[in-house]
Amino acid sequence: MLMDDMGWGDLGVLGQPSKETPNLDAMAAQGMLFPNFYTANPLCSPSRAALLTGRLPVRNGFYTTNGHARNAYTPQEIVGGISKDEMLLPQIMKKKGYVSKIVGKWHLGHRPQYLPLKNGFDEWFGAPDCHFGPYNSSIRPNIPVYNNSEMLGRYYEEFKIDRKTGESNLTRMYLLEGVDFIRRQTEAQRPFFLYWAPDATHAPVYASKPFLGKSQRGRYGDAVMELDYSVGHILLWLKRLGIENDTFVFFTSDNGAALMSGPNEGKHYKLIPTCTQSFSLRVTGSNGPFLCGKETTFEGGMREPAIAWWPGHIKAGTVNFQLASVMDLFPTSLALAGLSPPDDRALDGLDLTPVLLNHPHKQGNRPIFYYRGNELMAVRIGQYKAHYWTWSNSLEEFNKGINFCPGEEVPGVTTHDQKEHTLQPILFHLGRDPGEKFPISVSSHEYQKVLSSISPVVEQHKSTLVPGVPQLNMCDMAVMNWAPTGCEKLGKCLNVPKSQPWKCDWPH
Repeated sequence: MLMDDMGWGDLGVLGQPSKETPNLDAMAAQGMLFPNFYTANPLCSPSRAALLTGRLPVRNGFYTTNGHARNAYTPQEIVGGISKDEMLLPQIMKKKGYVSKIVGKWHLGHRPQYLPLKNGFDEWFGAPDCHFGPYNSSIRPNIPVYNNSEMLGRYYEEFKIDRKTGESNLTRMYLLEGVDFIRRQTEAQRPFFLYWAPDATHAPVYASKPFLGKSQRGRYGDAVMELDYSVGHILLWLKRLGIENDTFVFFTSDNGAALMSGPNEGKHYKLIPTCTQSFSLRVTGSNGPFLCGKETTFEGGMREPAIAWWPGHIKAGTVNFQLASVMDLFPTSLALAGLSPPDDRALDGLDLTPVLLNHPHKQGNRPIFYYRGNELMAVRIGQYKAHYWTWSNSLEEFNKGINFCPGEEVPGVTTHDQKEHTLQPILFHLGRDPGEKFPISVSSHEYQKVLSSISPVVEQHKSTLVPGVPQLNMCDMAVMNWAPTGCEKLGKCLNVPKSQPWKCDWPH
Protein backbone atom coordinates (compact mmCIF):
# COMPACT_ATOMS: atom_id res chain seq x y z
CA MET A 1 0.00 0.00 0.00
CA LEU A 2 1.79 3.13 -1.23
CA MET A 3 0.26 6.48 -0.31
CA ASP A 4 0.93 9.71 -2.19
CA ASP A 5 2.52 12.65 -0.33
CA MET A 6 1.37 11.31 3.04
CA GLY A 7 3.70 12.43 5.81
CA TRP A 8 5.31 10.62 8.73
CA GLY A 9 3.22 12.68 11.15
CA ASP A 10 -0.16 11.96 9.53
CA LEU A 11 -0.82 8.80 11.58
CA GLY A 12 -2.24 8.82 15.06
CA VAL A 13 0.22 6.15 16.14
CA LEU A 14 3.05 8.52 15.16
CA GLY A 15 1.62 11.46 17.08
CA GLN A 16 -0.99 13.18 14.91
CA PRO A 17 -3.10 14.90 17.62
CA SER A 18 -6.43 14.56 15.80
CA LYS A 19 -6.22 10.73 16.10
CA GLU A 20 -8.19 10.17 12.91
CA THR A 21 -6.44 7.02 11.66
CA PRO A 22 -7.91 4.24 13.85
CA ASN A 23 -7.41 1.51 11.25
CA LEU A 24 -3.76 2.34 10.59
CA ASP A 25 -3.16 2.67 14.31
CA ALA A 26 -4.74 -0.77 14.79
CA MET A 27 -2.62 -2.14 11.93
CA ALA A 28 0.48 -0.95 13.78
CA ALA A 29 -0.78 -2.45 17.05
CA GLN A 30 -1.28 -5.79 15.28
CA GLY A 31 2.00 -5.60 13.35
CA MET A 32 5.36 -3.85 13.24
CA LEU A 33 5.96 -0.10 13.13
CA PHE A 34 9.13 1.23 11.45
CA PRO A 35 9.89 4.77 12.74
CA ASN A 36 13.14 4.88 10.70
CA PHE A 37 11.77 4.02 7.26
CA TYR A 38 12.88 6.00 4.20
CA THR A 39 11.93 6.55 0.62
CA ALA A 40 14.64 6.55 -2.06
CA ASN A 41 13.88 10.04 -3.37
CA PRO A 42 11.79 13.00 -2.14
CA LEU A 43 9.55 12.94 -5.23
CA CYS A 44 6.85 10.67 -6.64
CA SER A 45 8.13 8.98 -9.82
CA PRO A 46 11.71 8.19 -8.72
CA SER A 47 10.55 6.72 -5.41
CA ARG A 48 8.05 4.46 -7.18
CA ALA A 49 10.70 3.29 -9.64
CA ALA A 50 12.95 2.49 -6.68
CA LEU A 51 10.24 0.45 -4.95
CA LEU A 52 9.59 -1.75 -7.98
CA THR A 53 13.27 -2.24 -8.91
CA GLY A 54 14.99 -2.28 -5.52
CA ARG A 55 17.46 0.26 -6.92
CA LEU A 56 18.27 3.90 -6.37
CA PRO A 57 16.79 6.21 -9.02
CA VAL A 58 20.31 7.19 -10.09
CA ARG A 59 20.85 3.52 -10.98
CA ASN A 60 17.46 2.77 -12.59
CA GLY A 61 17.46 5.94 -14.70
CA PHE A 62 14.72 7.90 -12.93
CA TYR A 63 16.68 11.13 -12.67
CA THR A 64 17.82 14.00 -14.87
CA THR A 65 21.17 15.44 -15.87
CA ASN A 66 19.61 18.67 -17.20
CA GLY A 67 20.62 20.39 -13.99
CA HIS A 68 22.53 19.61 -10.82
CA ALA A 69 20.53 17.99 -8.01
CA ARG A 70 17.19 18.57 -9.72
CA ASN A 71 14.00 16.74 -8.85
CA ALA A 72 12.47 15.23 -11.97
CA TYR A 73 9.43 13.06 -12.54
CA THR A 74 7.04 12.01 -15.33
CA PRO A 75 4.64 14.76 -16.39
CA GLN A 76 2.67 14.33 -19.62
CA GLU A 77 5.47 15.88 -21.64
CA ILE A 78 8.10 13.39 -20.59
CA VAL A 79 9.49 11.28 -23.42
CA GLY A 80 11.05 8.62 -21.20
CA GLY A 81 9.86 6.06 -18.67
CA ILE A 82 11.01 2.95 -16.88
CA SER A 83 13.92 1.41 -18.78
CA LYS A 84 13.43 -1.93 -20.53
CA ASP A 85 16.69 -2.99 -18.89
CA GLU A 86 15.13 -2.85 -15.42
CA MET A 87 13.49 -5.91 -13.82
CA LEU A 88 10.34 -5.02 -11.93
CA LEU A 89 8.93 -6.91 -8.97
CA PRO A 90 5.85 -8.36 -10.77
CA GLN A 91 7.99 -9.61 -13.66
CA ILE A 92 10.06 -11.75 -11.31
CA MET A 93 7.10 -12.90 -9.22
CA LYS A 94 5.53 -14.46 -12.31
CA LYS A 95 8.12 -17.23 -11.92
CA LYS A 96 6.16 -18.43 -8.90
CA GLY A 97 2.77 -18.00 -10.54
CA TYR A 98 1.89 -14.70 -8.87
CA VAL A 99 -0.90 -12.68 -10.48
CA SER A 100 -0.16 -8.95 -10.13
CA LYS A 101 -2.35 -5.87 -10.19
CA ILE A 102 -1.70 -2.18 -9.72
CA VAL A 103 -4.56 -0.02 -8.52
CA GLY A 104 -4.06 3.74 -8.69
CA LYS A 105 -1.16 5.90 -9.86
CA TRP A 106 1.60 4.36 -11.99
CA HIS A 107 3.91 7.32 -12.75
CA LEU A 108 6.71 5.42 -14.46
CA GLY A 109 5.92 6.70 -17.95
CA HIS A 110 2.65 7.06 -19.86
CA ARG A 111 3.68 6.08 -23.40
CA PRO A 112 2.48 2.57 -24.38
CA GLN A 113 5.79 0.76 -23.88
CA TYR A 114 6.10 2.10 -20.33
CA LEU A 115 2.64 1.17 -19.00
CA PRO A 116 2.09 -1.48 -16.27
CA LEU A 117 0.94 -4.37 -18.48
CA LYS A 118 4.13 -4.00 -20.53
CA ASN A 119 6.17 -4.24 -17.33
CA GLY A 120 4.97 -7.33 -15.57
CA PHE A 121 1.55 -6.45 -14.22
CA ASP A 122 -1.43 -8.55 -15.30
CA GLU A 123 -4.09 -5.98 -14.41
CA TRP A 124 -4.36 -2.25 -13.85
CA PHE A 125 -7.04 0.17 -12.82
CA GLY A 126 -5.81 3.72 -12.49
CA ALA A 127 -3.91 6.50 -14.21
CA PRO A 128 -0.38 6.96 -15.53
CA ASP A 129 0.09 10.47 -14.12
CA CYS A 130 -0.87 12.85 -11.32
CA HIS A 131 -4.53 13.95 -11.30
CA PHE A 132 -3.74 17.55 -12.25
CA GLY A 133 -6.35 19.51 -14.20
CA PRO A 134 -8.85 20.21 -15.55
CA TYR A 135 -7.19 21.15 -18.81
CA ASN A 136 -8.30 22.66 -22.08
CA SER A 137 -8.08 19.70 -24.45
CA SER A 138 -6.77 21.81 -27.32
CA ILE A 139 -3.70 22.81 -25.29
CA ARG A 140 -3.24 19.94 -22.84
CA PRO A 141 -5.31 16.76 -22.49
CA ASN A 142 -6.82 15.58 -19.24
CA ILE A 143 -5.15 12.48 -17.82
CA PRO A 144 -6.69 9.14 -18.89
CA VAL A 145 -7.91 6.49 -16.47
CA TYR A 146 -7.17 2.94 -17.62
CA ASN A 147 -8.70 -0.45 -17.13
CA ASN A 148 -5.82 -2.76 -18.07
CA SER A 149 -4.54 -1.62 -21.49
CA GLU A 150 -7.38 0.67 -22.55
CA MET A 151 -8.60 3.99 -21.27
CA LEU A 152 -12.06 4.22 -19.69
CA GLY A 153 -12.21 8.00 -19.69
CA ARG A 154 -10.34 10.99 -18.33
CA TYR A 155 -10.00 12.82 -15.02
CA TYR A 156 -12.45 15.72 -14.70
CA GLU A 157 -14.54 14.27 -17.53
CA GLU A 158 -15.81 10.71 -16.92
CA PHE A 159 -13.89 10.55 -13.62
CA LYS A 160 -14.99 13.59 -11.68
CA ILE A 161 -12.87 15.61 -9.29
CA ASP A 162 -14.60 18.76 -8.06
CA ARG A 163 -11.83 21.27 -7.51
CA LYS A 164 -14.13 23.58 -5.54
CA THR A 165 -15.58 21.07 -3.06
CA GLY A 166 -12.88 18.40 -3.23
CA GLU A 167 -15.42 15.69 -3.92
CA SER A 168 -14.35 12.62 -5.91
CA ASN A 169 -15.18 8.92 -5.71
CA LEU A 170 -11.74 7.78 -6.90
CA THR A 171 -10.55 6.40 -3.55
CA ARG A 172 -13.82 4.44 -3.30
CA MET A 173 -13.21 3.05 -6.79
CA TYR A 174 -9.65 2.09 -5.90
CA LEU A 175 -10.88 0.32 -2.75
CA LEU A 176 -13.45 -1.71 -4.68
CA GLU A 177 -10.93 -2.61 -7.38
CA GLY A 178 -8.44 -3.79 -4.78
CA VAL A 179 -10.98 -5.90 -2.88
CA ASP A 180 -12.36 -7.40 -6.10
CA PHE A 181 -8.87 -8.48 -7.16
CA ILE A 182 -8.14 -10.07 -3.78
CA ARG A 183 -11.45 -11.94 -3.82
CA ARG A 184 -11.00 -13.25 -7.36
CA GLN A 185 -7.47 -14.52 -6.76
CA THR A 186 -8.43 -16.09 -3.44
CA GLU A 187 -11.39 -17.91 -4.98
CA ALA A 188 -9.14 -19.15 -7.79
CA GLN A 189 -6.49 -20.16 -5.22
CA ARG A 190 -3.81 -18.14 -7.01
CA PRO A 191 -0.97 -16.31 -5.24
CA PHE A 192 -1.29 -12.58 -5.79
CA PHE A 193 0.62 -9.33 -5.58
CA LEU A 194 -1.48 -6.19 -5.18
CA TYR A 195 0.20 -2.79 -5.53
CA TRP A 196 -2.43 -0.41 -4.12
CA ALA A 197 -1.42 3.18 -4.89
CA PRO A 198 -4.23 5.71 -4.28
CA ASP A 199 -3.37 9.39 -4.68
CA ALA A 200 -6.04 11.31 -2.75
CA THR A 201 -3.51 13.08 -0.49
CA HIS A 202 -1.67 14.54 -3.49
CA ALA A 203 -2.79 18.03 -4.51
CA PRO A 204 -5.50 18.69 -5.53
CA VAL A 205 -6.67 16.73 -2.49
CA TYR A 206 -9.99 14.91 -2.71
CA ALA A 207 -12.34 12.62 -0.78
CA SER A 208 -15.77 11.11 -1.36
CA LYS A 209 -18.90 12.78 0.02
CA PRO A 210 -19.22 10.65 3.20
CA PHE A 211 -15.78 11.85 4.32
CA LEU A 212 -15.82 15.50 3.25
CA GLY A 213 -15.96 17.86 6.20
CA LYS A 214 -15.36 15.10 8.74
CA SER A 215 -11.76 15.83 9.73
CA GLN A 216 -10.44 18.35 12.20
CA ARG A 217 -7.63 18.90 9.71
CA GLY A 218 -9.65 20.15 6.75
CA ARG A 219 -9.83 18.55 3.32
CA TYR A 220 -6.44 16.87 3.59
CA GLY A 221 -7.60 15.19 6.78
CA ASP A 222 -10.78 14.07 5.01
CA ALA A 223 -8.64 12.32 2.41
CA VAL A 224 -6.52 10.67 5.11
CA MET A 225 -9.64 9.46 6.91
CA GLU A 226 -10.97 7.84 3.74
CA LEU A 227 -7.64 6.17 3.04
CA ASP A 228 -7.53 4.93 6.63
CA TYR A 229 -11.04 3.50 6.23
CA SER A 230 -9.98 1.84 2.97
CA VAL A 231 -6.92 0.22 4.56
CA GLY A 232 -9.09 -1.12 7.35
CA HIS A 233 -11.62 -2.45 4.85
CA ILE A 234 -8.95 -4.31 2.86
CA LEU A 235 -7.53 -5.89 6.02
CA LEU A 236 -11.06 -6.86 7.06
CA TRP A 237 -11.57 -8.62 3.73
CA LEU A 238 -8.35 -10.58 4.20
CA LYS A 239 -9.79 -11.83 7.48
CA ARG A 240 -13.20 -12.57 5.97
CA LEU A 241 -11.56 -14.63 3.25
CA GLY A 242 -9.47 -16.45 5.85
CA ILE A 243 -6.15 -15.52 4.24
CA GLU A 244 -4.79 -13.00 6.74
CA ASN A 245 -2.16 -15.45 8.00
CA ASP A 246 -1.03 -16.05 4.41
CA THR A 247 -0.86 -12.40 3.33
CA PHE A 248 1.99 -9.97 3.97
CA VAL A 249 0.86 -6.33 3.91
CA PHE A 250 3.09 -3.26 3.97
CA PHE A 251 1.90 0.34 4.27
CA THR A 252 4.05 3.39 3.47
CA SER A 253 4.21 6.61 1.40
CA ASP A 254 6.14 7.65 -1.70
CA ASN A 255 7.73 10.76 -0.14
CA GLY A 256 7.19 13.25 2.64
CA ALA A 257 4.15 15.46 2.91
CA ALA A 258 4.12 18.49 0.62
CA LEU A 259 4.53 21.57 2.82
CA MET A 260 4.85 24.03 -0.04
CA SER A 261 3.28 27.39 0.41
CA GLY A 262 2.71 29.30 -2.78
CA PRO A 263 0.53 31.65 -4.77
CA ASN A 264 -1.87 29.07 -6.22
CA GLU A 265 -2.57 25.37 -6.68
CA GLY A 266 -1.98 25.18 -10.40
CA LYS A 267 1.31 26.87 -11.04
CA HIS A 268 3.12 25.68 -14.15
CA TYR A 269 6.77 25.89 -15.03
CA LYS A 270 7.27 26.11 -18.80
CA LEU A 271 4.23 23.87 -19.29
CA ILE A 272 5.50 21.29 -16.81
CA PRO A 273 3.17 21.16 -13.79
CA THR A 274 5.45 20.12 -10.97
CA CYS A 275 4.40 17.13 -8.92
CA THR A 276 4.36 19.49 -5.96
CA GLN A 277 2.06 22.15 -7.33
CA SER A 278 2.12 24.80 -4.65
CA PHE A 279 -0.96 25.03 -2.49
CA SER A 280 -2.37 26.56 0.65
CA LEU A 281 -0.92 25.30 3.90
CA ARG A 282 -4.40 24.49 5.22
CA VAL A 283 -4.53 21.31 3.12
CA THR A 284 -1.03 19.96 3.71
CA GLY A 285 0.06 16.88 5.58
CA SER A 286 2.37 16.58 8.55
CA ASN A 287 5.96 15.38 8.72
CA GLY A 288 5.89 15.32 12.50
CA PRO A 289 9.07 16.65 14.12
CA PHE A 290 11.10 16.47 10.94
CA LEU A 291 12.52 19.32 8.87
CA CYS A 292 10.84 20.51 5.65
CA GLY A 293 9.02 18.13 3.31
CA LYS A 294 8.58 16.79 -0.19
CA GLU A 295 11.25 17.72 -2.77
CA THR A 296 13.92 18.11 -0.07
CA THR A 297 16.45 15.64 1.35
CA PHE A 298 15.86 16.80 4.88
CA GLU A 299 14.11 14.26 7.11
CA GLY A 300 10.63 15.61 6.34
CA GLY A 301 11.11 14.88 2.66
CA MET A 302 12.28 11.30 2.94
CA ARG A 303 11.28 9.67 6.25
CA GLU A 304 7.96 7.87 5.81
CA PRO A 305 5.24 6.22 7.87
CA ALA A 306 5.68 2.45 7.58
CA ILE A 307 3.78 -0.53 8.99
CA ALA A 308 4.24 -4.24 8.30
CA TRP A 309 1.27 -6.57 9.01
CA TRP A 310 1.21 -10.35 8.88
CA PRO A 311 -0.81 -12.03 11.64
CA GLY A 312 0.73 -15.21 12.98
CA HIS A 313 4.17 -14.27 11.69
CA ILE A 314 4.98 -10.69 12.74
CA LYS A 315 4.80 -10.19 16.49
CA ALA A 316 1.98 -7.77 17.28
CA GLY A 317 2.77 -4.37 18.76
CA THR A 318 6.42 -4.38 17.69
CA VAL A 319 8.33 -1.15 17.12
CA ASN A 320 11.51 -1.78 15.16
CA PHE A 321 14.11 0.98 14.88
CA GLN A 322 16.06 -0.71 12.08
CA LEU A 323 16.98 1.75 9.32
CA ALA A 324 14.94 0.58 6.36
CA SER A 325 14.07 1.75 2.85
CA VAL A 326 11.28 1.41 0.33
CA MET A 327 13.85 -0.40 -1.83
CA ASP A 328 13.94 -3.16 0.80
CA LEU A 329 10.43 -4.16 -0.25
CA PHE A 330 11.85 -5.55 -3.49
CA PRO A 331 14.14 -8.28 -2.06
CA THR A 332 11.82 -8.78 0.93
CA SER A 333 8.82 -9.54 -1.29
CA LEU A 334 10.89 -11.88 -3.43
CA ALA A 335 12.19 -13.70 -0.35
CA LEU A 336 8.66 -14.17 1.00
CA ALA A 337 7.61 -15.56 -2.40
CA GLY A 338 10.53 -17.99 -2.37
CA LEU A 339 12.47 -16.18 -5.08
CA SER A 340 16.01 -14.89 -5.35
CA PRO A 341 16.70 -11.33 -6.52
CA PRO A 342 18.49 -10.85 -9.85
CA ASP A 343 22.25 -11.25 -9.49
CA ASP A 344 23.25 -9.40 -12.65
CA ARG A 345 22.83 -5.89 -11.23
CA ALA A 346 23.51 -3.83 -8.13
CA LEU A 347 20.60 -3.77 -5.69
CA ASP A 348 20.20 -1.16 -2.97
CA GLY A 349 17.42 -2.87 -1.03
CA LEU A 350 18.02 -5.39 1.76
CA ASP A 351 15.88 -8.40 2.67
CA LEU A 352 13.94 -7.45 5.82
CA THR A 353 12.49 -10.91 6.52
CA PRO A 354 14.87 -11.56 9.45
CA VAL A 355 13.75 -8.25 10.97
CA LEU A 356 10.07 -8.92 10.33
CA LEU A 357 10.14 -12.47 11.65
CA ASN A 358 12.46 -11.70 14.57
CA HIS A 359 15.15 -14.07 13.36
CA PRO A 360 18.82 -13.62 14.26
CA HIS A 361 20.34 -11.25 11.74
CA LYS A 362 23.13 -8.77 11.16
CA GLN A 363 21.80 -5.74 9.32
CA GLY A 364 24.38 -3.62 11.13
CA ASN A 365 24.62 0.10 10.47
CA ARG A 366 23.44 0.02 6.89
CA PRO A 367 23.59 3.44 5.27
CA ILE A 368 20.65 5.46 3.99
CA PHE A 369 21.59 7.54 0.94
CA TYR A 370 19.62 10.74 0.31
CA TYR A 371 19.67 11.55 -3.39
CA ARG A 372 18.21 14.55 -5.17
CA GLY A 373 18.47 13.99 -8.89
CA ASN A 374 22.06 13.12 -9.78
CA GLU A 375 23.59 14.24 -6.49
CA LEU A 376 24.18 12.44 -3.20
CA MET A 377 22.99 15.10 -0.77
CA ALA A 378 23.29 13.31 2.57
CA VAL A 379 23.97 9.99 4.27
CA ARG A 380 22.62 8.50 7.48
CA ILE A 381 24.43 5.79 9.44
CA GLY A 382 23.02 4.87 12.82
CA GLN A 383 21.79 8.01 14.56
CA TYR A 384 24.04 10.34 12.56
CA LYS A 385 23.24 12.15 9.33
CA ALA A 386 25.86 14.02 7.33
CA HIS A 387 24.80 16.60 4.72
CA TYR A 388 27.23 16.91 1.81
CA TRP A 389 24.97 19.33 -0.05
CA THR A 390 22.07 21.47 1.18
CA TRP A 391 19.28 23.06 -0.83
CA SER A 392 15.61 23.70 -0.24
CA ASN A 393 14.67 25.56 -3.43
CA SER A 394 16.07 28.38 -5.49
CA LEU A 395 15.88 31.97 -4.32
CA GLU A 396 14.08 32.78 -7.57
CA GLU A 397 11.30 30.29 -6.76
CA PHE A 398 11.30 31.32 -3.10
CA ASN A 399 10.75 34.96 -4.10
CA LYS A 400 7.72 33.85 -6.12
CA GLY A 401 6.23 32.59 -2.88
CA ILE A 402 7.18 28.92 -3.22
CA ASN A 403 8.67 27.65 0.02
CA PHE A 404 9.48 23.99 0.76
CA CYS A 405 10.19 24.70 4.44
CA PRO A 406 7.53 27.22 5.52
CA GLY A 407 8.14 28.39 9.08
CA GLU A 408 11.04 25.95 9.42
CA GLU A 409 14.06 27.77 8.00
CA VAL A 410 17.34 26.81 9.67
CA PRO A 411 20.19 29.24 8.85
CA GLY A 412 22.97 27.60 6.87
CA VAL A 413 20.94 24.41 6.47
CA THR A 414 17.74 25.13 4.50
CA THR A 415 19.73 27.09 1.94
CA HIS A 416 18.24 28.64 -1.20
CA ASP A 417 21.53 28.25 -3.03
CA GLN A 418 23.00 24.82 -3.65
CA LYS A 419 25.67 24.72 -0.96
CA GLU A 420 28.41 22.11 -1.05
CA HIS A 421 29.75 20.83 2.27
CA THR A 422 31.85 17.94 1.00
CA LEU A 423 35.02 19.13 2.76
CA GLN A 424 33.15 19.77 6.00
CA PRO A 425 29.76 18.03 6.07
CA ILE A 426 27.00 19.33 8.32
CA LEU A 427 26.41 16.63 10.93
CA PHE A 428 23.30 15.96 13.04
CA HIS A 429 22.43 13.40 15.68
CA LEU A 430 18.86 12.50 14.72
CA GLY A 431 18.10 10.93 18.08
CA ARG A 432 18.81 14.13 19.98
CA ASP A 433 17.86 16.45 17.15
CA PRO A 434 15.27 14.91 14.77
CA GLY A 435 14.45 18.34 13.37
CA GLU A 436 18.02 18.93 12.08
CA LYS A 437 18.23 22.28 13.82
CA PHE A 438 21.48 22.03 15.79
CA PRO A 439 24.56 20.94 13.82
CA ILE A 440 27.28 19.19 15.80
CA SER A 441 30.34 21.42 16.20
CA VAL A 442 33.06 20.59 13.68
CA SER A 443 35.68 21.06 16.38
CA SER A 444 34.14 18.45 18.68
CA HIS A 445 35.58 15.00 19.24
CA GLU A 446 32.13 13.56 18.37
CA TYR A 447 32.19 15.21 14.94
CA GLN A 448 35.67 13.94 14.08
CA LYS A 449 34.94 10.41 15.29
CA VAL A 450 31.62 10.08 13.46
CA LEU A 451 32.90 11.57 10.22
CA SER A 452 35.83 9.15 10.18
CA SER A 453 33.32 6.28 10.04
CA ILE A 454 30.90 7.87 7.55
CA SER A 455 33.45 9.14 5.02
CA PRO A 456 34.71 5.70 3.88
CA VAL A 457 31.13 4.55 3.29
CA VAL A 458 30.46 7.57 1.10
CA GLU A 459 33.72 7.15 -0.80
CA GLN A 460 33.04 3.48 -1.48
CA HIS A 461 29.49 4.19 -2.63
CA LYS A 462 30.58 6.92 -5.03
CA SER A 463 33.51 4.97 -6.41
CA THR A 464 31.42 1.90 -7.22
CA LEU A 465 28.22 3.62 -8.40
CA VAL A 466 27.39 3.11 -12.08
CA PRO A 467 24.59 5.57 -12.97
CA GLY A 468 21.86 4.40 -15.29
CA VAL A 469 20.96 6.22 -18.51
CA PRO A 470 18.82 9.21 -17.41
CA GLN A 471 15.22 8.77 -18.54
CA LEU A 472 13.90 12.18 -17.48
CA ASN A 473 15.82 14.58 -19.71
CA MET A 474 13.61 15.07 -22.77
CA CYS A 475 10.11 16.51 -23.13
CA ASP A 476 7.77 16.80 -26.12
CA MET A 477 4.18 18.06 -26.33
CA ALA A 478 3.48 15.39 -28.96
CA VAL A 479 3.87 12.52 -26.46
CA MET A 480 1.15 13.74 -24.09
CA ASN A 481 -2.05 11.77 -23.51
CA TRP A 482 -3.77 12.95 -26.69
CA ALA A 483 -4.84 9.57 -28.05
CA PRO A 484 -4.35 6.72 -25.53
CA THR A 485 -5.26 3.17 -26.50
CA GLY A 486 -9.03 2.81 -26.34
CA CYS A 487 -9.81 6.43 -27.15
CA GLU A 488 -11.31 5.43 -30.50
CA LYS A 489 -14.08 3.37 -28.88
CA LEU A 490 -14.98 6.26 -26.60
CA GLY A 491 -14.64 9.05 -29.15
CA LYS A 492 -12.05 10.62 -26.86
CA CYS A 493 -9.06 10.87 -29.22
CA LEU A 494 -7.53 14.34 -29.59
CA ASN A 495 -5.33 15.79 -32.31
CA VAL A 496 -1.64 15.16 -31.74
CA PRO A 497 0.56 18.25 -32.24
CA LYS A 498 3.80 18.26 -34.20
CA SER A 499 6.77 16.78 -32.40
CA GLN A 500 9.13 19.44 -31.08
CA PRO A 501 11.32 17.87 -28.39
CA TRP A 502 13.20 19.98 -25.88
CA LYS A 503 15.27 19.48 -22.76
CA CYS A 504 12.91 19.45 -19.78
CA ASP A 505 13.34 22.33 -17.36
CA TRP A 506 13.32 21.20 -13.72
CA PRO A 507 13.29 24.26 -11.44
CA HIS A 508 13.69 22.37 -8.17
